[in-house]
Formats: sequence, structure tokens, C-alpha cells
Amino acid sequence: MRTIDEVLASGAPPIVAILRGLKPAEAISITDALVTAGIRLIEVPLNSPDPFASIAAMQAAFGDRALIGAGTVIDLASVDRLVTTGAKLMVTPNTNPEVIAHGISAGLEVMPGFLTASEAFAAIGAGARHLKLFPASAMSPAYLKALREVIDRRIGLWAVGGTDSTDLAAWLSAGAEGLGVGGAVYRPGDDADAVAAKVAGLVMAWSAAAQPRPRSQQKA
Repeated sequence: MRTIDEVLASGAPPIVAILRGLKPAEAISITDALVTAGIRLIEVPLNSPDPFASIAAMQAAFGDRALIGAGTVIDLASVDRLVTTGAKLMVTPNTNPEVIAHGISAGLEVMPGFLTASEAFAAIGAGARHLKLFPASAMSPAYLKALREVIDRRIGLWAVGGTDSTDLAAWLSAGAEGLGVGGAVYRPGDDADAVAAKVAGLVMAWSAAAQPRPRSQQKA
């Protein structure tokens, strides 16, 4: 897969699995557990051990079924190394218009991080169409809802940082396009079975949040 919109159109959960600390030796087994569970957006932060080796292996094995890439991309050199892996997803923790524009010009699907409205509009001005509110846990769904009032609805806003199955529904109700989930999906030392169990609960929470409420529970 090559774009976030393509993933969402496929009906996959709007969840980015963040594999911080992943090692190359476990990259395939962990990714297989995620893809089997239905996750189609996966990032390996660049402060993980040998991240580009993991990303390249994951892309080769699962790139036709998932949008895979790097997180914590903060400089132009990292953008260029990511391109060499064939992976297409580029996630940043901050708003750097030069890095964003460079990633887009290289054909990557970019999701830059922002915290303020000014940063969000700077990222949009650089060409981004999906933005990451980070760290979401420092703010609230109400904050994202307020941002949603002034940011074009065609721009997807994702809540990332401290998110999990317990607040997934609240973020989606506030207007989030999706969530990025780290420790609630993977922590260093987790094996594929542990990841499968974690992500099953997350996907179940998304399925429940995505279901329309019975008419008797809806407000008049």
C-alpha cells in the first residue's frame, strides 16, 4: 500500500502501530502479528535499534499489504535513507516544513507532528494532508475537536502519544481520523503473541466505536 487514504478505503482500522525499540531479528514476526490482526499502518521510530534494516525487511515482506515506514524522522538525511528501503510512510514528531516538503517530493506519505494550530497550518502549507497531534495525552479530545473547527475537513488529524483502547472512541468522536498507538501495542521484549493479544483488544475497541449506536441510545 502507498497512501493512508488507500489504507482507510480498504476498511482497515485507522490505527498506526508504533514499534519503538523493535529489533531487526523480530521485525518480521511482530509485523506478521499486526497484519494478521488487520493493522495496515506500521512505523518503526528511528531511535530503535538499526531501524532501517527492520523497515527494509518489513517492506519487502509486507509492503503489498501494509503501509510501512519510519517514525521520529527529523532530518533530510533520514528522509533519503527511508526512500532507499522502498517503504512509503514517514512520521515526524515535530513540524519542520523543509523535512515535510522533502518527504513529499520524494514520494512519501507524510504525517508530521504538531501541537498548536500554527504548527498544523505550517505543516499543511508544506503539503501535508494527514497530521499527528503529539503528544495527544498532554491535550484532550476537546482540544482536537476545537482544532477540527478551523482545519479543513479534508485534512486528517490523528491522535498520537499515550493513546490506547480506553480513549480511542473519545478521540474518534472528537474528529480524529485515527490514532497512533505505541506501548499499548508493543514494548521492547514483547513477542508476537503478546503483540497479537494487545492489538486484538485495540481492534475490538475500534470495531465497537465504529458501530452506530442503537436508536434508543441516541440523543433526541
